[in-house]
Order: sequence, then C-alpha cells, then structure tokens
Amino acid sequence: MKIDVHKVGGVTIVAPWGRLMGGPDTNELDERLYALLGREEKRIVLDLAHTRWINSSGISVLIHHWKKCREAGADLRLANLTAKTHHVLVISKLVTVFEEFDTVDKAVASFVGGAGAQGNRKVA
Repeated sequence: MKIDVHKVGGVTIVAPWGRLMGGPDTNELDERLYALLGREEKRIVLDLAHTRWINSSGISVLIHHWKKCREAGADLRLANLTAKTHHVLVISKLVTVFEEFDTVDKAVASFVGGAGAQGNRKVA
C-alpha cells in the first residue's frame, strides 16, 4: 500500500492508496498514524479518495486511532470517501462518530477556521 503524508495549513494529510482489508496494508496505516501521534501531530485528515474498499479490519484501525487521537488531544477527520467506503460507514453507523468531509480542503478549513463539522459534514 502506498501512503502519502503531507501538510496543508498545519494539518497533516494522510492518503492511503488501495484497500484497507487487514494484513500488511492496514498495519502500515496503523504504524503511520501511531508515528504521527508520537510526533504530537494534533490535526490529522485521512484522505480516503484512493481507498477502494474497507472491511472490519480497516474500520477497526480507524476507530482505534480516532480514540487514540482523542486521548492525545488530537483530532482525526475523514475526507473524500468513495461511495463504497461511505456506505460501510453508514451501515456501521460510524457516520455519527467520524467527522467526514467531501474534500480535503473542507476538512482542513474545519480545523483552521475552528468550525465544527456540522456545517461541512457530508450527509448520509
């Protein structure tokens, strides 16, 4: 799995390419997110535009890191979900947990502008 990491306006963007279905791919994302928390990154956007599918193992990693971010005083937000990935979050009712945005720019703006997700959240 390829994972791009870069910053936009003080917000760390993590963009995995492929499928989050357990094994090495999910482990790599897990390690990257732990590394960001270790560097005390406080604002993280997971850009899922190139994530073709996610299963329970992938969801588990997302939930785990959402909780770890909260414990560390950080925030993890999602952007650019594909229709399939969004559907999995709807079915699992995780759309009520994660702050989800149509674009990375909107997710970044929600941090920078101090606005909550309510105005920018993608509606299921």
